[in-house]
Amino acid sequence: MPVLSFKLWEISLYNQNISLISSDPDSVTVLGVSIQNNQSLLPFGTSDNFPAFISNSRRATPPLYKEFTITIPSIKLENVKVVVDTNDFEKNLAHLPGSVLPGERGNVFITGHSSLPQLFRQGNFKAVFANLPQMKTGDEIMIEASGQTFSYQVKGLQIVDPKQTWVINPPDEKGRYLTLMTCVPPGLYLKRLIVLSELQP
Repeated sequence: MPVLSFKLWEISLYNQNISLISSDPDSVTVLGVSIQNNQSLLPFGTSDNFPAFISNSRRATPPLYKEFTITIPSIKLENVKVVVDTNDFEKNLAHLPGSVLPGERGNVFITGHSSLPQLFRQGNFKAVFANLPQMKTGDEIMIEASGQTFSYQVKGLQIVDPKQTWVINPPDEKGRYLTLMTCVPPGLYLKRLIVLSELQP
Protein backbone atom coordinates (compact mmCIF):
# COMPACT_ATOMS: atom_id res chain seq x y z
CA MET A 1 0.00 0.00 0.00
CA PRO A 2 2.78 2.56 0.78
CA VAL A 3 4.38 1.85 -2.61
CA LEU A 4 1.06 2.26 -4.45
CA SER A 5 0.36 5.49 -2.58
CA PHE A 6 3.83 6.75 -3.48
CA LYS A 7 3.35 5.82 -7.15
CA LEU A 8 0.15 7.89 -7.36
CA TRP A 9 1.99 10.83 -5.80
CA GLU A 10 4.88 10.41 -8.26
CA ILE A 11 2.47 10.47 -11.22
CA SER A 12 0.97 13.72 -9.95
CA LEU A 13 4.49 15.25 -9.90
CA TYR A 14 5.08 14.22 -13.52
CA ASN A 15 1.69 15.63 -14.52
CA GLN A 16 2.79 19.05 -13.26
CA ASN A 17 5.41 18.94 -16.03
CA ILE A 18 7.82 21.05 -14.01
CA SER A 19 11.53 20.73 -14.78
CA LEU A 20 13.41 21.95 -11.75
CA ILE A 21 16.95 21.18 -12.79
CA SER A 22 18.62 21.28 -16.19
CA SER A 23 19.72 17.75 -17.00
CA ASP A 24 23.13 16.74 -18.28
CA PRO A 25 22.93 12.94 -18.31
CA ASP A 26 26.33 12.53 -19.98
CA SER A 27 28.23 14.44 -17.31
CA VAL A 28 30.64 12.40 -15.21
CA THR A 29 32.19 15.33 -13.39
CA VAL A 30 30.16 18.17 -11.89
CA LEU A 31 31.48 20.91 -9.59
CA GLY A 32 34.74 19.03 -9.17
CA VAL A 33 32.95 15.84 -8.15
CA SER A 34 33.53 12.66 -10.10
CA ILE A 35 30.57 10.30 -10.29
CA GLN A 36 31.58 6.68 -9.97
CA ASN A 37 29.67 3.43 -9.99
CA ASN A 38 32.47 1.24 -8.70
CA GLN A 39 31.17 -1.68 -6.60
CA SER A 40 34.25 -1.55 -4.38
CA LEU A 41 33.35 1.97 -3.28
CA LEU A 42 29.82 1.10 -2.20
CA PRO A 43 28.59 -0.10 1.19
CA PHE A 44 27.78 -3.81 1.45
CA GLY A 45 24.38 -4.69 0.05
CA THR A 46 23.77 -1.57 -2.01
CA SER A 47 24.96 -3.07 -5.33
CA ASP A 48 25.37 -0.43 -8.02
CA ASN A 49 21.93 1.09 -7.56
CA PHE A 50 23.26 3.91 -5.41
CA PRO A 51 26.12 5.64 -7.23
CA ALA A 52 29.00 6.70 -5.00
CA PHE A 53 29.79 10.39 -5.34
CA ILE A 54 33.51 10.69 -4.70
CA SER A 55 35.28 14.04 -4.65
CA ASN A 56 38.28 14.26 -6.96
CA SER A 57 39.23 17.80 -5.97
CA ARG A 58 39.50 19.84 -2.81
CA ARG A 59 38.58 23.42 -2.06
CA ALA A 60 41.33 26.02 -2.18
CA THR A 61 40.83 26.44 1.55
CA PRO A 62 39.40 23.84 3.94
CA PRO A 63 35.93 24.47 5.41
CA LEU A 64 35.87 26.43 8.67
CA TYR A 65 33.60 23.80 10.24
CA LYS A 66 33.13 20.04 10.09
CA GLU A 67 29.37 19.97 10.58
CA PHE A 68 26.24 22.10 10.59
CA THR A 69 22.58 21.57 11.42
CA ILE A 70 19.40 21.59 9.37
CA THR A 71 15.83 22.28 10.52
CA ILE A 72 12.73 21.58 8.41
CA PRO A 73 9.59 22.56 10.38
CA SER A 74 7.10 21.14 7.86
CA ILE A 75 8.37 17.57 8.41
CA LYS A 76 9.32 17.98 12.07
CA LEU A 77 13.10 17.83 11.70
CA GLU A 78 14.94 20.02 14.18
CA ASN A 79 18.68 20.71 14.42
CA VAL A 80 19.70 17.53 12.60
CA LYS A 81 23.47 17.09 12.23
CA VAL A 82 24.99 17.29 8.75
CA VAL A 83 28.64 16.25 8.41
CA VAL A 84 30.65 18.22 5.85
CA ASP A 85 32.42 16.44 2.98
CA THR A 86 31.37 12.87 3.64
CA ASN A 87 29.68 9.98 1.86
CA ASP A 88 28.67 8.35 5.15
CA PHE A 89 25.11 9.02 6.31
CA GLU A 90 24.54 6.16 8.74
CA LYS A 91 24.64 8.38 11.85
CA ASN A 92 24.07 11.81 10.33
CA LEU A 93 23.07 13.53 7.13
CA ALA A 94 25.87 13.79 4.57
CA HIS A 95 27.07 16.90 2.75
CA LEU A 96 28.39 15.77 -0.63
CA PRO A 97 32.18 16.24 -0.95
CA GLY A 98 32.91 18.93 -3.50
CA SER A 99 29.55 20.69 -3.21
CA VAL A 100 29.41 24.22 -1.84
CA LEU A 101 28.84 25.13 1.79
CA PRO A 102 25.67 26.85 3.12
CA GLY A 103 25.28 30.41 1.87
CA GLU A 104 27.74 30.00 -0.99
CA ARG A 105 26.91 30.29 -4.68
CA GLY A 106 26.12 26.90 -6.18
CA ASN A 107 24.31 23.88 -4.77
CA VAL A 108 24.63 22.58 -1.20
CA PHE A 109 23.88 18.87 -1.65
CA ILE A 110 22.68 16.79 1.33
CA THR A 111 21.82 13.08 1.37
CA GLY A 112 19.96 11.02 3.97
CA HIS A 113 18.20 7.70 4.39
CA SER A 114 14.46 7.20 4.07
CA SER A 115 12.15 4.43 5.15
CA LEU A 116 8.45 3.96 5.84
CA PRO A 117 7.11 7.15 7.47
CA GLN A 118 5.86 5.04 10.40
CA LEU A 119 9.51 4.43 11.36
CA PHE A 120 10.40 8.12 11.49
CA ARG A 121 11.50 9.56 14.81
CA GLN A 122 13.97 12.29 15.71
CA GLY A 123 17.49 10.83 15.84
CA ASN A 124 16.76 7.77 13.69
CA PHE A 125 19.09 8.30 10.74
CA LYS A 126 17.84 5.14 9.00
CA ALA A 127 14.57 6.99 8.41
CA VAL A 128 15.56 10.64 8.85
CA PHE A 129 14.18 11.67 5.43
CA ALA A 130 11.12 9.38 5.56
CA ASN A 131 8.76 12.37 5.37
CA LEU A 132 10.63 14.23 2.63
CA PRO A 133 7.88 13.41 0.06
CA GLN A 134 5.46 15.46 2.20
CA MET A 135 7.38 18.68 1.52
CA LYS A 136 5.76 21.34 -0.63
CA THR A 137 6.82 24.33 -2.67
CA GLY A 138 7.31 27.29 -0.35
CA ASP A 139 8.36 25.24 2.70
CA GLU A 140 11.26 26.68 4.68
CA ILE A 141 14.56 24.92 5.34
CA MET A 142 16.90 26.51 7.87
CA ILE A 143 20.59 25.83 8.23
CA GLU A 144 22.80 26.86 11.15
CA ALA A 145 26.47 26.91 10.20
CA SER A 146 29.36 28.50 12.07
CA GLY A 147 27.07 30.86 13.98
CA GLN A 148 25.10 31.95 10.91
CA THR A 149 21.51 31.11 9.95
CA PHE A 150 20.57 30.51 6.32
CA SER A 151 16.94 30.27 5.20
CA TYR A 152 16.10 28.39 2.01
CA GLN A 153 12.68 28.15 0.36
CA VAL A 154 11.60 25.00 -1.49
CA LYS A 155 11.18 25.52 -5.24
CA GLY A 156 9.82 22.06 -5.96
CA LEU A 157 10.30 18.29 -5.93
CA GLN A 158 11.45 15.90 -8.62
CA ILE A 159 11.83 12.12 -9.00
CA VAL A 160 14.92 10.91 -10.86
CA ASP A 161 16.57 7.60 -11.66
CA PRO A 162 19.73 6.68 -9.70
CA LYS A 163 22.01 7.32 -12.68
CA GLN A 164 20.70 10.85 -13.23
CA THR A 165 23.55 12.31 -11.23
CA TRP A 166 23.26 15.73 -12.90
CA VAL A 167 21.01 16.62 -9.95
CA ILE A 168 24.10 17.72 -8.03
CA ASN A 169 24.35 20.63 -10.48
CA PRO A 170 22.82 23.97 -9.48
CA PRO A 171 20.03 25.12 -11.85
CA ASP A 172 22.17 28.13 -12.80
CA GLU A 173 25.60 29.59 -12.07
CA LYS A 174 24.41 32.65 -10.15
CA GLY A 175 22.00 31.30 -7.54
CA ARG A 176 22.55 29.83 -4.08
CA TYR A 177 20.69 26.53 -3.83
CA LEU A 178 20.20 23.63 -1.45
CA THR A 179 19.26 20.13 -2.61
CA LEU A 180 18.05 17.30 -0.38
CA MET A 181 18.14 13.76 -1.76
CA THR A 182 16.80 10.44 -0.51
CA CYS A 183 15.73 7.06 -1.91
CA VAL A 184 12.14 6.31 -2.91
CA PRO A 185 9.64 4.62 -2.77
CA PRO A 186 9.64 4.50 1.05
CA GLY A 187 11.76 1.62 2.28
CA LEU A 188 13.21 0.95 -1.19
CA TYR A 189 15.93 2.57 -3.32
CA LEU A 190 14.59 2.30 -6.86
CA LYS A 191 14.58 6.05 -7.53
CA ARG A 192 15.69 9.31 -5.93
CA LEU A 193 13.58 12.13 -4.58
CA ILE A 194 15.13 15.56 -5.08
CA VAL A 195 13.95 18.59 -3.09
CA LEU A 196 15.38 21.80 -4.53
CA SER A 197 15.38 25.04 -2.53
CA GLU A 198 16.88 28.51 -2.94
CA LEU A 199 18.50 30.84 -0.42
CA GLN A 200 16.28 33.69 0.66
CA PRO A 201 17.68 37.27 0.82
